[in-house]
Amino acid sequence: MLLDAWLRWLDLAAIAVFAASGALVASRKQMDVVGFVLVAVVTGFGGGTLRDLLLGRTPVFWLRSPELVGVAVVVAVLVFFIVPRVESRFRALLWADAVGLSLYAVLGAEIALLAGAHAWAAVVLGVVTATFGGIIRDVICNEVPLILRREIYVTAAAVGATVFVILRLEGIWREPAFLAGSLVCFAIRATSLRTGWSLPAYRPRPGRDYPDR
Repeated sequence: MLLDAWLRWLDLAAIAVFAASGALVASRKQMDVVGFVLVAVVTGFGGGTLRDLLLGRTPVFWLRSPELVGVAVVVAVLVFFIVPRVESRFRALLWADAVGLSLYAVLGAEIALLAGAHAWAAVVLGVVTATFGGIIRDVICNEVPLILRREIYVTAAAVGATVFVILRLEGIWREPAFLAGSLVCFAIRATSLRTGWSLPAYRPRPGRDYPDR
């Protein structure tokens, strides 16, 4: 099928954009090139590694495909040299992360379905694949994780993965289902970035004053 032919390239693209987002965070922390590579690799492989461990797929995907590590390393080194030319590294980080989020949310759900996971588990593992590497990246770099900010992030991944899974369960071909899930996820995340759209936050209520008796 067409998606089988492109799945490898999509996986490489997702690794590249997530590695770039990790390298951009490393640039904000003024790390050396080794730090760039470390953060890029963790960002690119963290979510997929946890997904494979939960599914019992051993060895994990990047140990079976060392070229993926090569892609992450090359991207990290390239970003190390070109990042001074990027005027707004944080905005670039957010958009690179949005692309990676969209690809990995659906890729993770796809891999989980192929491994025999239930539909709900496939959605959860799609979210894990898309977000866990970023969580590790932000923790290592002492940043507030994106999923803890007032932004549409996990929700976008969950909706994209859900769209893909539902379409597959309805018998829609993998190619249009994959495209639809990725576009929905990216559209939600992009709208959040451009408009500041976020889920409502909890607002504490003032405590009650009880009269003395």
